[in-house]
Amino acid sequence: MSAFKEGDPTTLNRMYGRSIGKPLRGRQQGLVDDLLPKIAVPAEGPVTAKDLFGEDCPLHFEIGFGSGEHLAYRADLLPNHGFIGAEPFLNGVAAALGHVDDERLANIRLHHGDAIDVLQRLPDGALTMCYLLHPDPWPKNKHAKRRMVNDGPISLIAQKMKPGGEFRFGTDHDIYLRHALMVMQRHTDKFEWVVEGPSNWQNRPSGWCETRYEYKARNTFKHEVWYFRFRRK
Repeated sequence: MSAFKEGDPTTLNRMYGRSIGKPLRGRQQGLVDDLLPKIAVPAEGPVTAKDLFGEDCPLHFEIGFGSGEHLAYRADLLPNHGFIGAEPFLNGVAAALGHVDDERLANIRLHHGDAIDVLQRLPDGALTMCYLLHPDPWPKNKHAKRRMVNDGPISLIAQKMKPGGEFRFGTDHDIYLRHALMVMQRHTDKFEWVVEGPSNWQNRPSGWCETRYEYKARNTFKHEVWYFRFRRK
């Protein structure tokens, strides 16, 4: 019966999907034990750029960063900006820590858990950019409420973004694509779709790197990949 409960990720108050996969290797476990506590988002209280990075720098947030490839790429590209990533899958957190350690990225903070928890604690208007790349599509209709692109999360993201800030969304799943565009159409008072034609959603924008997941989706599974940019009004 609970599968048909009304709501979305802002009201369900639980995370879905795996939290851990294969056992962590020695170095990975060491990074989780030693590095993660040093760069973890505090468990309670407001989440501000000043508290996390010591200055009021532009703030970016990635929801479900996978193995952290895109997060690390952006942080290296913009060393004077602060980056927060949230990911419930421990193996992904461990992989991201590897990027932080190998590339000496001082401008990343990680949250092992629900992205909604961090979003709710960000000050309104704090985010310069927010990324949601290849989220779990939850393709069954009865699971649509678990998708991050739903009215509650999109309203929350809008609340936390600066005017002119950018929300980037990417997917290789046609069901999620149609659902996301339907949801975003209901929020045109908050977001403007940055688009001139099909080339804008068929080609990866500048500053948006290809991850291993995307490469596999395109080349192994022969999926089409779509890229969307929405500007906060």
